[in-house]
Amino acid sequence: MSMRQIQNHKIIKTDRRLFLKSISAGLLTMLLPASKVMAGILTPPSKLPDTQSVYRVIGKVWVNGKKADNNTRIGPGDTVKTGMNSEIVFVVGDHAMLLRGGSHLELHPKDTTDATSLLIGSLRLLAGKLLSVSRNYGLRIETPTATIGIRGTGVYLEAGPEKTYFCTCYGEVDVVANSDATSKESIVSKHHDKPLYIFGNKQPGQCIHDANHLTQNHTDEELVLAEALVGRAPPFIS
Repeated sequence: MSMRQIQNHKIIKTDRRLFLKSISAGLLTMLLPASKVMAGILTPPSKLPDTQSVYRVIGKVWVNGKKADNNTRIGPGDTVKTGMNSEIVFVVGDHAMLLRGGSHLELHPKDTTDATSLLIGSLRLLAGKLLSVSRNYGLRIETPTATIGIRGTGVYLEAGPEKTYFCTCYGEVDVVANSDATSKESIVSKHHDKPLYIFGNKQPGQCIHDANHLTQNHTDEELVLAEALVGRAPPFIS
């Protein structure tokens, strides 16, 4: 890469960070067409009230087998499913999630003795696509092929029966292949630094592969939106 290309790359990254900071602060509202402001595409919402779980439902979504809407309450112990071409964005405690179409997600409580607690101990993504942001406590995410220990991060994953795509958007994680305990990685990421594929049918020690910095099917704008719902901003725009 030439010196000019390096300089241009730095300028682009700086401009994008300033753009995302403006989105997070709501400074672009006055510059946008009304249709985009209404859709919430570039202007993130305020922190979701404690009395509300669901920010947005698109298409067909079910919580514990019942059709979900903006008044549905979601908490530890619940199961969320989405139909094809559907989506739900929701909050449990200080944890915000975006679940895309064709997904099946189970939320397991951290404290099974306290029915009022909103702390999630683990997420089980049986199928589909999930963006998740959390802070300040340990969390486990399970898929058919991987178990991931989360320590206050933003992550995105796509779970299938034979392969998981996993991106540590920021934060620290420990990844282990379910079929082979010797296939494991510890990652510290500032900004989508090391996406992975975790396979279920590879040789011992070879179940985890780099995804070649492929940031697929999720955006920084979605991370800004999710963090805004719990009153935060992603660390990469600070």
